[in-house]
Amino acid sequence: MSFLISLTTLEQIKTFVNLASRQPFDILVGNERQTINGKDLIGMFCLDYTRPVKVHANCSADEGAAFQQDAMALLQ
Repeated sequence: MSFLISLTTLEQIKTFVNLASRQPFDILVGNERQTINGKDLIGMFCLDYTRPVKVHANCSADEGAAFQQDAMALLQ
């Protein structure tokens, strides 16, 4: 399951990592140049957030949909 997300503040990044860390499956976040473990706060600060980043969750469709919904709620 993959989706794009725009994280624009440090607080959004920290909240995303907290959400990702609670998931029992692997989560990768990246762009065309690099991919980072979505549960690694320090690594997540290394990404370029001037454009949306791609999130890939290695999970079932139902788990992925629930995670995507929670992640998108960060933007509101």
